[in-house]
Amino acid sequence: MRQSSNQIKEHVMMPTLRLAKLSLLLATACLALHPTAQAVTPPPDGGYPNENTAEGTNALLYLSTGANNTALGYIALQNNTVGAYNTATGANALSLNFSGSGNTADGYNALGANTLGLANTAVGKDALGSNTDGSTNTAVGDVALTLNTEGSGNTAIGVNALAGNTTAPNNTASGLAALMSNTTGANNTASGSNALSSNSTGSNNIALGYQAGINLTTGDNNIDIGSPGVANEAGKIRIGTRGTHNAAYIAGIFGATVTGGAAVSVDNKGHLGTTTSSARFKNNIQPMGPASESLLALQPVTFRYKKELDPENIPQFGLVAEQVAKVNPDLVVRDEQGRPYTVRYEAVNAMLLNEFLKEHRRVEALEETVTQLKSALKEQAAQIRKVSEQLPVSKTAPRVVSFD
Repeated sequence: MRQSSNQIKEHVMMPTLRLAKLSLLLATACLALHPTAQAVTPPPDGGYPNENTAEGTNALLYLSTGANNTALGYIALQNNTVGAYNTATGANALSLNFSGSGNTADGYNALGANTLGLANTAVGKDALGSNTDGSTNTAVGDVALTLNTEGSGNTAIGVNALAGNTTAPNNTASGLAALMSNTTGANNTASGSNALSSNSTGSNNIALGYQAGINLTTGDNNIDIGSPGVANEAGKIRIGTRGTHNAAYIAGIFGATVTGGAAVSVDNKGHLGTTTSSARFKNNIQPMGPASESLLALQPVTFRYKKELDPENIPQFGLVAEQVAKVNPDLVVRDEQGRPYTVRYEAVNAMLLNEFLKEHRRVEALEETVTQLKSALKEQAAQIRKVSEQLPVSKTAPRVVSFD
Protein backbone atom coordinates (compact mmCIF):
# COMPACT_ATOMS: atom_id res chain seq x y z
CA MET A 1 0.00 0.00 0.00
CA ARG A 2 1.30 3.40 -0.88
CA GLN A 3 1.94 5.80 2.02
CA SER A 4 0.41 9.27 2.09
CA SER A 5 2.63 12.33 1.85
CA ASN A 6 2.03 13.17 5.52
CA GLN A 7 3.11 9.72 6.53
CA ILE A 8 6.28 10.03 4.45
CA LYS A 9 7.12 13.41 6.03
CA GLU A 10 6.50 12.01 9.50
CA HIS A 11 8.78 9.07 8.73
CA VAL A 12 11.55 11.33 7.42
CA MET A 13 11.35 13.87 10.28
CA MET A 14 11.20 11.28 13.06
CA PRO A 15 15.02 11.02 13.55
CA THR A 16 15.36 14.79 13.60
CA LEU A 17 12.64 15.18 16.17
CA ARG A 18 14.16 12.47 18.32
CA LEU A 19 17.58 14.25 18.14
CA ALA A 20 16.03 17.55 19.14
CA LYS A 21 14.26 15.97 22.10
CA LEU A 22 17.52 14.33 23.17
CA SER A 23 19.39 17.67 23.01
CA LEU A 24 16.67 19.31 25.09
CA LEU A 25 16.90 16.58 27.71
CA LEU A 26 20.73 16.94 27.87
CA ALA A 27 20.49 20.69 28.25
CA THR A 28 17.91 20.28 31.02
CA ALA A 29 20.16 17.78 32.77
CA CYS A 30 23.13 20.16 32.56
CA LEU A 31 21.06 22.95 34.08
CA ALA A 32 19.99 20.62 36.83
CA LEU A 33 23.61 19.73 37.56
CA HIS A 34 24.69 23.45 37.46
CA PRO A 35 21.88 25.37 39.07
CA THR A 36 23.99 28.63 39.10
CA ALA A 37 24.71 28.63 35.33
CA GLN A 38 23.28 31.97 34.24
CA ALA A 39 24.40 35.43 33.09
CA VAL A 40 26.43 37.52 35.59
CA THR A 41 24.37 39.65 37.95
CA PRO A 42 24.23 42.50 37.48
CA PRO A 43 24.87 42.06 33.77
CA PRO A 44 27.68 44.01 32.00
CA ASP A 45 26.77 47.61 31.28
CA GLY A 46 27.21 47.27 27.53
CA GLY A 47 25.45 49.46 25.09
CA TYR A 48 28.31 51.93 24.57
CA PRO A 49 28.67 53.10 20.96
CA ASN A 50 31.65 52.34 18.75
CA GLU A 51 32.73 49.24 20.69
CA ASN A 52 33.85 51.20 23.75
CA THR A 53 33.91 49.72 27.26
CA ALA A 54 34.06 51.70 30.49
CA GLU A 55 33.89 50.74 34.15
CA GLY A 56 34.69 53.11 36.98
CA THR A 57 33.81 56.59 38.15
CA ASN A 58 33.93 59.04 35.21
CA ALA A 59 35.76 56.55 33.01
CA LEU A 60 35.52 57.70 29.36
CA LEU A 61 33.40 60.57 30.63
CA TYR A 62 33.82 62.91 27.64
CA LEU A 63 33.95 60.35 24.84
CA SER A 64 32.59 61.61 21.53
CA THR A 65 33.64 59.72 18.41
CA GLY A 66 36.50 57.61 19.74
CA ALA A 67 36.13 53.91 19.08
CA ASN A 68 37.35 50.61 20.51
CA ASN A 69 38.53 52.11 23.79
CA THR A 70 38.56 50.20 27.09
CA ALA A 71 38.65 52.13 30.37
CA LEU A 72 38.67 50.38 33.73
CA GLY A 73 39.24 52.44 36.84
CA TYR A 74 38.59 55.81 38.43
CA ILE A 75 38.69 58.57 35.72
CA ALA A 76 40.45 56.19 33.33
CA LEU A 77 40.44 57.80 29.88
CA GLN A 78 38.18 60.48 31.36
CA ASN A 79 39.06 63.21 28.85
CA ASN A 80 39.31 61.03 25.79
CA THR A 81 37.08 62.35 23.02
CA VAL A 82 38.28 61.12 19.63
CA GLY A 83 41.17 58.83 20.58
CA ALA A 84 40.71 55.22 19.51
CA TYR A 85 42.05 51.77 20.37
CA ASN A 86 43.25 52.83 23.82
CA THR A 87 43.23 50.53 26.83
CA ALA A 88 43.45 52.04 30.30
CA THR A 89 43.42 49.84 33.39
CA GLY A 90 43.91 51.57 36.72
CA ALA A 91 42.88 54.76 38.47
CA ASN A 92 43.94 57.87 36.53
CA ALA A 93 45.32 55.75 33.68
CA LEU A 94 45.31 57.80 30.46
CA SER A 95 43.00 60.21 32.28
CA LEU A 96 44.09 63.28 30.27
CA ASN A 97 44.23 61.58 26.91
CA PHE A 98 42.38 63.64 24.34
CA SER A 99 43.08 62.27 20.88
CA GLY A 100 46.00 59.90 21.34
CA SER A 101 45.31 56.45 19.92
CA GLY A 102 46.70 52.96 20.22
CA ASN A 103 47.93 53.46 23.79
CA THR A 104 47.97 50.81 26.51
CA ALA A 105 48.18 51.87 30.15
CA ASP A 106 48.08 49.38 33.01
CA GLY A 107 48.62 50.77 36.49
CA TYR A 108 47.86 53.78 38.65
CA ASN A 109 48.50 56.99 36.67
CA ALA A 110 50.09 55.03 33.85
CA LEU A 111 50.25 57.46 30.91
CA GLY A 112 48.23 59.75 33.17
CA ALA A 113 49.31 62.96 31.39
CA ASN A 114 49.19 61.66 27.84
CA THR A 115 47.12 63.84 25.52
CA LEU A 116 48.28 63.32 21.93
CA GLY A 117 50.87 60.52 22.18
CA LEU A 118 50.35 57.48 19.99
CA ALA A 119 51.11 53.77 20.36
CA ASN A 120 52.62 53.99 23.86
CA THR A 121 52.65 51.06 26.28
CA ALA A 122 52.94 51.70 30.01
CA VAL A 123 52.74 48.96 32.64
CA GLY A 124 53.27 49.93 36.27
CA LYS A 125 52.49 52.72 38.70
CA ASP A 126 53.30 56.12 37.15
CA ALA A 127 54.85 54.44 34.14
CA LEU A 128 55.11 57.14 31.46
CA GLY A 129 53.07 59.20 33.91
CA SER A 130 54.25 62.59 32.53
CA ASN A 131 54.15 61.73 28.86
CA THR A 132 52.09 64.23 26.89
CA ASP A 133 52.66 63.73 23.19
CA GLY A 134 55.60 61.33 22.99
CA SER A 135 54.83 58.29 20.86
CA THR A 136 55.91 54.66 20.45
CA ASN A 137 57.35 54.47 23.97
CA THR A 138 57.30 51.29 26.03
CA ALA A 139 57.61 51.44 29.81
CA VAL A 140 57.32 48.38 32.02
CA GLY A 141 57.95 48.89 35.73
CA ASP A 142 57.15 51.22 38.59
CA VAL A 143 57.85 54.86 37.51
CA ALA A 144 59.55 53.69 34.33
CA LEU A 145 59.86 56.68 31.97
CA THR A 146 57.72 58.57 34.46
CA LEU A 147 59.07 62.05 33.61
CA ASN A 148 59.07 61.58 29.85
CA THR A 149 57.02 64.31 28.22
CA GLU A 150 57.80 64.38 24.52
CA GLY A 151 60.51 61.75 23.92
CA SER A 152 59.54 59.07 21.43
CA GLY A 153 60.79 55.62 20.58
CA ASN A 154 62.02 54.88 24.11
CA THR A 155 61.84 51.46 25.76
CA ALA A 156 62.17 51.11 29.53
CA ILE A 157 61.83 47.78 31.32
CA GLY A 158 62.46 47.81 35.05
CA VAL A 159 61.69 49.86 38.11
CA ASN A 160 62.99 53.44 37.65
CA ALA A 161 64.27 52.61 34.17
CA LEU A 162 64.63 55.88 32.24
CA ALA A 163 62.72 57.51 35.09
CA GLY A 164 64.27 60.95 34.49
CA ASN A 165 63.99 61.03 30.72
CA THR A 166 62.09 64.08 29.49
CA THR A 167 62.41 64.73 25.77
CA ALA A 168 65.16 62.42 24.52
CA PRO A 169 64.24 59.80 21.92
CA ASN A 170 65.29 56.27 21.02
CA ASN A 171 66.73 55.11 24.34
CA THR A 172 66.52 51.49 25.46
CA ALA A 173 66.86 50.65 29.15
CA SER A 174 66.47 47.15 30.56
CA GLY A 175 67.08 46.63 34.26
CA LEU A 176 66.52 48.21 37.64
CA ALA A 177 67.33 51.96 37.41
CA ALA A 178 68.90 51.55 33.99
CA LEU A 179 69.41 55.03 32.48
CA MET A 180 67.56 56.34 35.52
CA SER A 181 69.08 59.84 35.41
CA ASN A 182 68.94 60.33 31.67
CA THR A 183 67.18 63.56 30.72
CA THR A 184 68.08 64.55 27.17
CA GLY A 185 70.62 61.94 26.11
CA ALA A 186 69.44 60.09 23.00
CA ASN A 187 70.06 56.75 21.30
CA ASN A 188 71.50 55.09 24.41
CA THR A 189 71.26 51.37 25.13
CA ALA A 190 71.61 50.12 28.71
CA SER A 191 71.05 46.51 29.75
CA GLY A 192 71.61 45.55 33.36
CA SER A 193 70.77 46.77 36.82
CA ASN A 194 71.98 50.40 37.22
CA ALA A 195 73.49 50.36 33.73
CA LEU A 196 74.19 53.94 32.65
CA SER A 197 72.20 55.05 35.68
CA SER A 198 74.21 58.28 36.09
CA ASN A 199 74.05 59.33 32.46
CA SER A 200 72.16 62.59 32.01
CA THR A 201 72.88 64.12 28.60
CA GLY A 202 75.27 61.67 26.98
CA SER A 203 74.11 60.11 23.71
CA ASN A 204 74.89 57.02 21.63
CA ASN A 205 76.29 55.09 24.60
CA ILE A 206 76.06 51.32 25.04
CA ALA A 207 76.34 49.64 28.44
CA LEU A 208 75.94 45.92 29.10
CA GLY A 209 76.10 44.36 32.55
CA TYR A 210 75.52 45.15 36.22
CA GLN A 211 76.44 48.81 36.82
CA ALA A 212 77.97 48.97 33.37
CA GLY A 213 78.79 52.56 32.47
CA ILE A 214 77.62 53.75 35.88
CA ASN A 215 80.38 56.40 35.99
CA LEU A 216 79.36 57.99 32.71
CA THR A 217 77.46 61.26 33.04
CA THR A 218 77.71 63.37 29.89
CA GLY A 219 80.06 61.56 27.50
CA ASP A 220 78.96 60.34 24.05
CA ASN A 221 79.68 57.29 21.89
CA ASN A 222 81.06 55.04 24.64
CA ILE A 223 80.75 51.25 24.86
CA ASP A 224 81.09 49.74 28.34
CA ILE A 225 80.73 45.97 28.69
CA GLY A 226 81.14 44.78 32.25
CA SER A 227 82.95 48.04 33.01
CA PRO A 228 81.83 51.06 35.08
CA GLY A 229 83.43 53.48 32.60
CA VAL A 230 84.96 56.88 33.36
CA ALA A 231 83.00 60.10 33.90
CA ASN A 232 82.67 62.47 30.95
CA GLU A 233 84.85 60.47 28.58
CA ALA A 234 83.78 60.08 24.96
CA GLY A 235 84.41 57.62 22.17
CA LYS A 236 85.90 54.94 24.43
CA ILE A 237 85.41 51.17 24.49
CA ARG A 238 85.91 49.44 27.84
CA ILE A 239 85.48 45.71 28.37
CA GLY A 240 85.84 44.10 31.79
CA THR A 241 86.90 45.41 35.18
CA ARG A 242 90.47 45.82 36.43
CA GLY A 243 91.15 43.55 39.38
CA THR A 244 88.30 41.22 38.40
CA HIS A 245 89.21 39.97 34.95
CA ASN A 246 92.74 38.66 34.47
CA ALA A 247 92.74 37.16 30.98
CA ALA A 248 91.09 37.87 27.63
CA TYR A 249 90.34 35.42 24.83
CA ILE A 250 89.11 36.70 21.47
CA ALA A 251 88.43 34.33 18.61
CA GLY A 252 89.08 35.19 14.99
CA ILE A 253 92.47 36.86 15.51
CA PHE A 254 95.05 34.07 15.56
CA GLY A 255 95.55 32.78 12.04
CA ALA A 256 94.01 35.85 10.43
CA THR A 257 96.70 37.54 8.37
CA VAL A 258 96.82 41.34 8.29
CA THR A 259 99.15 43.11 5.88
CA GLY A 260 100.19 46.71 6.17
CA GLY A 261 98.92 47.09 9.72
CA ALA A 262 100.54 48.20 12.96
CA ALA A 263 101.43 46.13 16.01
CA VAL A 264 99.03 46.49 18.95
CA SER A 265 100.38 47.39 22.39
CA VAL A 266 98.77 47.43 25.83
CA ASP A 267 99.71 49.49 28.88
CA ASN A 268 99.33 48.58 32.55
CA LYS A 269 95.82 50.11 32.53
CA GLY A 270 94.60 47.76 29.82
CA HIS A 271 94.63 50.50 27.18
CA LEU A 272 95.05 49.04 23.71
CA GLY A 273 96.57 50.97 20.84
CA THR A 274 99.25 51.22 18.19
CA THR A 275 102.50 53.18 18.23
CA THR A 276 102.60 56.01 15.70
CA SER A 277 105.76 57.15 13.91
CA SER A 278 104.43 60.28 12.23
CA ALA A 279 106.28 63.52 13.00
CA ARG A 280 102.96 65.30 13.56
CA PHE A 281 102.60 63.44 16.87
CA LYS A 282 106.14 64.10 18.14
CA ASN A 283 108.11 66.85 19.86
CA ASN A 284 111.87 67.42 20.37
CA ILE A 285 112.99 65.13 17.56
CA GLN A 286 116.77 64.61 17.84
CA PRO A 287 119.29 62.10 16.45
CA MET A 288 119.69 59.15 18.79
CA GLY A 289 123.47 59.50 18.89
CA PRO A 290 125.16 57.66 21.77
CA ALA A 291 121.85 56.92 23.59
CA SER A 292 121.78 53.47 22.01
CA GLU A 293 125.18 52.48 23.40
CA SER A 294 123.52 51.17 26.57
CA LEU A 295 122.48 48.15 24.50
CA LEU A 296 126.05 46.95 24.62
CA ALA A 297 125.61 46.25 28.34
CA LEU A 298 122.48 44.12 27.92
CA GLN A 299 122.65 40.37 28.40
CA PRO A 300 120.39 38.33 26.07
CA VAL A 301 119.27 35.03 27.61
CA THR A 302 117.43 31.84 26.83
CA PHE A 303 114.68 30.74 29.21
CA ARG A 304 111.38 28.94 29.65
CA TYR A 305 108.25 30.39 31.25
CA LYS A 306 106.93 28.86 34.46
CA LYS A 307 104.55 25.95 33.98
CA GLU A 308 101.45 27.89 35.01
CA LEU A 309 102.17 30.36 32.21
CA ASP A 310 103.34 27.88 29.57
CA PRO A 311 102.41 24.24 30.14
CA GLU A 312 104.16 23.33 26.86
CA ASN A 313 107.50 24.63 28.17
CA ILE A 314 108.53 26.19 24.86
CA PRO A 315 112.12 27.58 24.70
CA GLN A 316 112.20 31.40 24.71
CA PHE A 317 114.81 33.99 23.76
CA GLY A 318 114.98 37.55 25.03
CA LEU A 319 115.95 39.77 27.92
CA VAL A 320 115.23 39.97 31.66
CA ALA A 321 113.31 43.14 32.52
CA GLU A 322 115.02 43.63 35.89
CA GLN A 323 118.49 43.50 34.30
CA VAL A 324 117.45 45.87 31.51
CA ALA A 325 116.04 48.32 34.07
CA LYS A 326 119.46 48.55 35.72
CA VAL A 327 121.10 49.39 32.39
CA ASN A 328 118.43 51.70 30.97
CA PRO A 329 115.16 52.23 32.95
CA ASP A 330 113.50 53.75 29.87
CA LEU A 331 113.57 50.38 28.13
CA VAL A 332 111.12 48.61 30.48
CA VAL A 333 107.36 48.65 30.99
CA ARG A 334 106.27 48.57 34.62
CA ASP A 335 103.19 47.02 36.23
CA GLU A 336 100.65 48.82 38.43
CA GLN A 337 102.99 48.50 41.43
CA GLY A 338 105.89 50.04 39.49
CA ARG A 339 107.84 46.78 39.16
CA PRO A 340 109.64 45.92 35.88
CA TYR A 341 107.21 43.83 33.84
CA THR A 342 108.49 43.57 30.28
CA VAL A 343 110.99 45.07 27.85
CA ARG A 344 110.17 47.65 25.19
CA TYR A 345 111.51 45.48 22.41
CA GLU A 346 110.35 47.93 19.72
CA ALA A 347 112.62 50.55 21.34
CA VAL A 348 115.46 48.03 21.53
CA ASN A 349 115.04 47.40 17.81
CA ALA A 350 115.26 51.12 17.04
CA MET A 351 118.41 51.42 19.18
CA LEU A 352 119.92 48.37 17.46
CA LEU A 353 119.27 50.07 14.13
CA ASN A 354 121.11 53.15 15.38
CA GLU A 355 124.10 51.06 16.48
CA PHE A 356 124.06 49.16 13.19
CA LEU A 357 124.11 52.42 11.21
CA LYS A 358 126.96 53.75 13.34
CA GLU A 359 128.96 50.58 12.73
CA HIS A 360 128.08 50.70 9.06
CA ARG A 361 129.48 54.22 8.79
CA ARG A 362 132.65 53.10 10.56
CA VAL A 363 133.06 50.21 8.14
CA GLU A 364 132.52 52.56 5.22
CA ALA A 365 135.22 54.90 6.60
CA LEU A 366 137.62 51.96 7.06
CA GLU A 367 136.96 50.76 3.53
CA GLU A 368 137.69 54.25 2.24
CA THR A 369 140.96 54.30 4.24
CA VAL A 370 141.97 50.91 2.88
CA THR A 371 141.23 52.07 -0.65
CA GLN A 372 143.36 55.17 -0.14
CA LEU A 373 146.22 53.09 1.35
CA LYS A 374 146.10 50.67 -1.55
CA SER A 375 146.24 53.56 -3.98
CA ALA A 376 149.21 55.09 -2.15
CA LEU A 377 151.06 51.77 -2.11
CA LYS A 378 150.53 51.34 -5.83
CA GLU A 379 151.95 54.79 -6.42
CA GLN A 380 154.96 54.02 -4.23
CA ALA A 381 155.55 50.74 -6.06
CA ALA A 382 155.51 52.56 -9.40
CA GLN A 383 158.01 55.10 -8.12
CA ILE A 384 160.31 52.34 -6.82
CA ARG A 385 160.11 50.57 -10.16
CA LYS A 386 161.01 53.78 -11.96
CA VAL A 387 164.02 54.42 -9.68
CA SER A 388 165.16 50.84 -10.09
CA GLU A 389 165.15 51.17 -13.84
CA GLN A 390 167.46 54.21 -13.60
CA LEU A 391 170.03 52.49 -11.41
CA PRO A 392 173.09 50.73 -13.02
CA VAL A 393 172.43 47.10 -13.62
CA SER A 394 174.30 44.87 -11.22
CA LYS A 395 174.79 41.17 -11.25
CA THR A 396 172.36 40.83 -8.36
CA ALA A 397 169.47 43.15 -9.13
CA PRO A 398 167.26 44.05 -6.16
CA ARG A 399 163.89 42.40 -5.96
CA VAL A 400 160.95 44.63 -6.72
CA VAL A 401 157.78 44.05 -4.70
CA SER A 402 154.48 44.60 -6.51
CA PHE A 403 151.44 46.01 -4.69
CA ASP A 404 148.96 45.27 -7.43
